[in-house]
Amino acid sequence: MGLFMGLARGAAAGAAGTTALNTATYLDMLGRGRSPSSAPEATVERLADLAGTSVPGDGDAARNRTTALGALQGLAVGVAVGAILGAARSVGWKPPLPVAAVLAATAAMVVADGPMTLLGVTDPRRWSRVDWLSDAVPHLAYGLVTAATVGATDHDRRV
Repeated sequence: MGLFMGLARGAAAGAAGTTALNTATYLDMLGRGRSPSSAPEATVERLADLAGTSVPGDGDAARNRTTALGALQGLAVGVAVGAILGAARSVGWKPPLPVAAVLAATAAMVVADGPMTLLGVTDPRRWSRVDWLSDAVPHLAYGLVTAATVGATDHDRRV
């Protein structure tokens, strides 16, 4: 598979993985009755502050746009990490599924949580065990689905 096709297949796999991450997150919210994380919205607000601007709109309109931008950030991370995984596979990197899944999950966590940490939105050093599980389990679902999908779309079916 060529590099462009690897990027495209990886991006599609990342979208599938992001659906798995969102499903795992919503199942956790449903099971524990917890509220959604406010970190994506806080990240958008912090980035807007650093850019010297604000999200357009007043009241509910601005809050809704901030929520949408936070969700879109997550989708972009998932698609981008998947694209990188697909590109790596297209140039011959074909680790076993468990290795690819853990690496994809870790990459997605770092790309998502890293900026939030650097911006002071969150501090993983202060997370409880439940906080870590609430973040890690959905990311592992992401990694597994993304890696399996990238592998399944490769002409060389070794996953």
